[in-house]
Amino acid sequence: MSSRKSLAAMSTFLFSSESVCEGHPDKLCDQISDAVLDACLRVDPEAKVACETVCKKNLIMVFGEVTFQGKVDFEQVVRAKVKEVGYDAEEKGLDYQTMTVLLQMNEQSPEIAAGVHLNKNLEEIGAGDQGLVFGYACNETESLMPLSHCLAQRLARKLAEVRKNGAIPWLRPDGKTQVTVEYQESVDGGLKPLRVHSVLISAQHEKDVPLERIRAELTERVVRAVIPAHYLDANTVFYINPSQSFVLGGPSADAGLTGRKIIVDTYGGWGSHGGGAFSGKDSTKVDRSGAYAARQAAKSLVAAGLCDRVCIQICYGIGLPDPISMNVNTFGTAKRGLTNLQLEEIVKRHFDFRPGFIIKHLGLRQPIFGNTAAYGHFGREQFPWERVVPLN
Repeated sequence: MSSRKSLAAMSTFLFSSESVCEGHPDKLCDQISDAVLDACLRVDPEAKVACETVCKKNLIMVFGEVTFQGKVDFEQVVRAKVKEVGYDAEEKGLDYQTMTVLLQMNEQSPEIAAGVHLNKNLEEIGAGDQGLVFGYACNETESLMPLSHCLAQRLARKLAEVRKNGAIPWLRPDGKTQVTVEYQESVDGGLKPLRVHSVLISAQHEKDVPLERIRAELTERVVRAVIPAHYLDANTVFYINPSQSFVLGGPSADAGLTGRKIIVDTYGGWGSHGGGAFSGKDSTKVDRSGAYAARQAAKSLVAAGLCDRVCIQICYGIGLPDPISMNVNTFGTAKRGLTNLQLEEIVKRHFDFRPGFIIKHLGLRQPIFGNTAAYGHFGREQFPWERVVPLN
C-alpha cells in the first residue's frame, strides 16, 4: 500500500497558462471599457455601466448601457487610453490621433434598474443578472495563485516594461506569452511545481530586426529576468517568435473585443470559470463583484492553512440579493480533518456575498478598475479583494 501511495505522490503532469500584452486587440478593448467605467465612477460613484468595445484597423467603437449623473467626454477617454498603451503611429497598428471613434450609448433598461437597485437599500440590492462565478487560490506562490499563470502574466508585463522604458526599443505593443509548468501531484490532491517545461513568447516588433536578435534579447532580458533560475533547466524549451516575423499587429492585424480574454483575467485555466467577463461592468454586475468576493474567500481559506488549494462557486439570480447556491471544493487538500461542507460553513460565517455588501466591503464604487484590465485581476496586492480575511 505504501509503495502505491509513493508512486501516486510522484506522478507528474504538464499544465499551461497564457497571457497577452496590453496592446493585444482584445486586451486593448478591455482597457478601454474599464477606462469608460472609471470615468463614469469619477463623476458619479453610483454609475451603472455595461460597456463593450470593438476595435479593427483605425476604428474604435464603444457601445452599451450607461446611467450616471454628470458629463464624460468618452471620445477623449478612448483616445487617452489608446495613447497610454502605445499606439501612436499607424505602422504600429493604430494611431490614437487619427483613428475614428464611434460611440453608441443609452441608459440602462428601466426594468433592470427597478429589479436590481432602484429605491433599494444597500442590503436589498439584487444581482444585476443571473450567473455563476468562481474564486480560486492555491499555495504555489506567495500571491496564492497558480505558478503557470503568474509567470505568463509577469512575462507579458515585462514585455511592456522593456518596451516603454526603451530597454528593447524595437518592441511594439502587441504580444502574447505562454508558460508550461511540470507539476507533481500528491496522493492527497496537493500540487507542487517542479520546473518550467517551456516558454513561448510572440512579440510584435519593428521591421528589419533580425530574428536572432529578437530571440536573444527576449530570452535574456525578459524570460531569464522574470522566471526564477531554479525553475529553468537544460531541458526547458524557449519558443521565441516561433512564427518568425511579427511586424503587423494590433487592430490592423486582428479585430478586438471586450471580454475575450476571461481566462487570462482569472486563473490561467485553473479552477473554473462561469463565462462572464469583467471589464466595462460596474459592481452591481455579479460577474465581476461576485468573482472578486469569491477570490477573497478562497485566498483566505488557503492563507489560514485550512487547505492547499480551493475553488469556490457562487450562483446568483437576477434581482435576488442572496446567492442561490455555493460550492467549496478543496480537491482533497482540506486540513485539520475538515470537510468541504465544513469549510463552506466557515466561508458563509465570514463573508457576505450579497452584491450591496460586496460593494461596500471592497470599496467597489471607486474608480479602481482600469488597473485590473491588463495582467490579471487576481494575485496583485493593490486590489482590495486580495486582502486576507482572518478566519476562526
